Amino acid sequence: MTATSGSSVRARAVLVTGASGAGRTTATHALEDLGYEIIDNMPLSLLPRVLDGPPSMPPLALGIDVRNRDFSVDTVVGVLDRIASEADIEAELLFLDCRSEDLVRRYSETRRRHPLAPSETPEIGIDREMELLVPIRERADHLIDTSDMTPHDLKAEIERRFGRDGFGTLALSVESFSYKRGLPRGLDMIFDTRFLANPHWQEELRDLDGRDERVAAYVGNDPRFPGFFRVIETMLLDLLPAFKEEGKTYLSIGLGCTGGRHRSVVVAERLASALARKGWQVSTRHRELERLGQGLWSSAEKKG
Repeated sequence: MTATSGSSVRARAVLVTGASGAGRTTATHALEDLGYEIIDNMPLSLLPRVLDGPPSMPPLALGIDVRNRDFSVDTVVGVLDRIASEADIEAELLFLDCRSEDLVRRYSETRRRHPLAPSETPEIGIDREMELLVPIRERADHLIDTSDMTPHDLKAEIERRFGRDGFGTLALSVESFSYKRGLPRGLDMIFDTRFLANPHWQEELRDLDGRDERVAAYVGNDPRFPGFFRVIETMLLDLLPAFKEEGKTYLSIGLGCTGGRHRSVVVAERLASALARKGWQVSTRHRELERLGQGLWSSAEKKG
C-alpha cells in the first residue's frame, strides 16, 4: 500500500482501525503528538477527497471503526484498493488487535456499551466485531496486539513505528517469547531456539535471564549456536533490502523458546545488535520479561 520509491507523493496517511476497545484513541493521540493531523470517524466516502489535498499538507492519521456512518467491510476494502492504486499516495493500515477476554475486561472496567451490541452483553458485540473485521485485519501493514499493553506501552510502540517520518525506512522489531504462552500476534518471521542448550537446567543460571553475560556465554557455547545464528543473520541481511525496496516499513522477527527467558532472549539480543551494526533501525522486546517487570523494550533503539 506504499508508493514506490522515487514517485511524487501527494499525501501520506496512516489509517487506524481495529477492535473497539483495543486502543484506537490512544494510537491516534500518539500520532497527533508526532505531528500527524487527526481525522476521526470521518465518513469513508469522503476519504478519497481528503487524500486529494495539496502536496504540502501534513501526514494524516485517519481513525476508522464500526461507528463510522457508512462503515462496512466492502466499503473499507474498496477504499483501501482505491488508495493502493494511487501511485502518489503513501498510506498504511494500522490494525489494533486484542484478545477477546481482555476486551471483555476493559468493557467491564469502563462499563461502556459495545457499539455492535448496545442492548446486549459486550461479549456478543466483541464476537460480532472480531468476525466482521477479519478481511480488514488481513490487509494490515502494521498489526499491534494491545492485549498486554498499557496505554503508555502502546504510545511508545506507535512512536517507535512512526516516530521519524513513518515512511521510507524499514524499522525492525526483534521479540523473544515463550511457546507456552503462544505465538505473539503480528510476527512476520519466527525462529525456534528450543534446540539450544537450556540454562534453566543450570542451577546457577536458572534465575538469571538471557541479557546476563553468563547466560549468553552458556547458550553461545552450544556447538550448534554459531551455525544457527550465522544462517539467520545472513538470510535477514539478504532479505531486508528486498523488503525495503518492496515498500515495507516495519518487520517483526520472533525468537521463541520454552520459557522465553533464556535462549530466545540471548538470540534476540545478539541478532538485534548484529543488525544494528549493519545500519538497520532495530528495537528489541522480551515479552515474558515484561510480564515479570524485568524490562519493557530493553533496547528502544539500537544503531550501528
